[in-house]
Amino acid sequence: MLKVRSIVLLPRRWKSGAKKRWNVLQNKKNNCDRAMDNFDDFYGSVYGSRWKNMRAALLTRHKYVAMVNNFGDTEQTCSMLETDGAINMKSLINLAQDRLKDSTETVPEQGKSRHEIEGKLDALFRKQQEREVASIYPSSGEDGSSNSLPQQLKFDNTEEKHPAEEEFNNPFKQSLTKALEEDVKLDEHRLVDPQFGTGGLYEYMPAHSIKGMEDWVAESEHYKYYQTSADFPLTIEPEASFHYPEHLSLYTYEMGNCSDFKGPKKCLTGVLSHFMMDGASTLPPLFLQVKPGERVLDACASPGGKSLLMLQTLHLDRLVCNDIQESRLNKLRKVMQEYLFDFKERWASKRLIFNQSDARNLDQYEQFDKILVDVPCTTDRHVLNEQDNNIFKPTRIKERLRIPELQAGILANCLRLLRPGGSLVYSTCSLSPIQNDGVVHMALQKVFTEYGITATIKDLSQHTALFSDVFKFEHPKGLKYGQMVVPYLPANFGPMYFSKITRNV
Repeated sequence: MLKVRSIVLLPRRWKSGAKKRWNVLQNKKNNCDRAMDNFDDFYGSVYGSRWKNMRAALLTRHKYVAMVNNFGDTEQTCSMLETDGAINMKSLINLAQDRLKDSTETVPEQGKSRHEIEGKLDALFRKQQEREVASIYPSSGEDGSSNSLPQQLKFDNTEEKHPAEEEFNNPFKQSLTKALEEDVKLDEHRLVDPQFGTGGLYEYMPAHSIKGMEDWVAESEHYKYYQTSADFPLTIEPEASFHYPEHLSLYTYEMGNCSDFKGPKKCLTGVLSHFMMDGASTLPPLFLQVKPGERVLDACASPGGKSLLMLQTLHLDRLVCNDIQESRLNKLRKVMQEYLFDFKERWASKRLIFNQSDARNLDQYEQFDKILVDVPCTTDRHVLNEQDNNIFKPTRIKERLRIPELQAGILANCLRLLRPGGSLVYSTCSLSPIQNDGVVHMALQKVFTEYGITATIKDLSQHTALFSDVFKFEHPKGLKYGQMVVPYLPANFGPMYFSKITRNV
């Protein structure tokens, strides 16, 4: 029998499956979590109990519509979509028109009741200011006594002086100036002898400003962009008429049906059969009402769905597609090549012009009859579901809070590009009143103050009722300058805000 002469102990670290690392326990928030926290606070205050339904819809996969390509096998594509149970949106609009003719109900006018949402935004603004003050200033002193906190933070490193304080401080300033001029003496006891070192000079330096504060933007500053006091001429009138394009075929499933469309196929002409897009994105170009012979601009054209829809109306002789980045224009070119027959020979640089520029710097003033202004925004649905290119990334805080400035700059410049009597449609895919009605107000105020341009808001409430079988719209009384499709589980499109503006002659 073998004897055990020696035992060797090898220390080994055992891994516990139940124990988690510190970074897992910390439960770090990602970009989507930050977006959700912001929306719960902001939209929860603005929309109240309705936000829960909108929230659920935003977190659910949204619906699409299929736009039939008129440059492919149109009849076969329409037949295929109808066989799968899809409905032509034109037939739903015709039914709605007949129903509205028989009914005596009146649609509420635009912007007649604004006090409720204004009060909510004011309360949210004050609440955010209190949070920022509380996060920097202690609630009580070292001795337990409560400190008087400022009403809001100041970012320009200057202090406001009250008249009483200024009068109180003036005598001291005058006496100090007089003493320095008449009784100037150097206190030699306070001089630093270099042979003993100069380190004492750097032991204390009183702080007069916080490094980096000039680049920091408070969250509450974002809410200041929303204003409602109109100190410029403003007219709001109903849109006279709406004509659905005869040759445009948009297919959707009935409300509550979330079926998927089949993918597009290549036609005999070499182009794809149909284009799928969010149904709410079809409304801004539809209400722009492009007509034959007009010069049209898509100021922020990529990825190209709205531009393609305007071309599918077969009304346009020329379309200018502008975007700020070459990569975005490349996406747009790819879409057009896939859906336009003989793209290089018949379209590129002839009927379809691509332009790379910041829309705020376009200078072809009074040259366009119609302009589509689909500006960059927080893209509410995207930021809640995608980590990539998320505006709620911590390094993009300043960019996100300055979005209304960018939007107002683009819209104001596009109003200058319009011919007198021309129209534009401003749109965002955001629920934010600041990026919607707030930006329209800022832009109208800017062009009147700086260039003397006045405009008329077209109330589309009567015509959006034609799409009530497809989309869920925000009540007109809750909006001042436009209309909005809100996320709704049975009809999960949007969000999409749009406002039609006509430049006065």
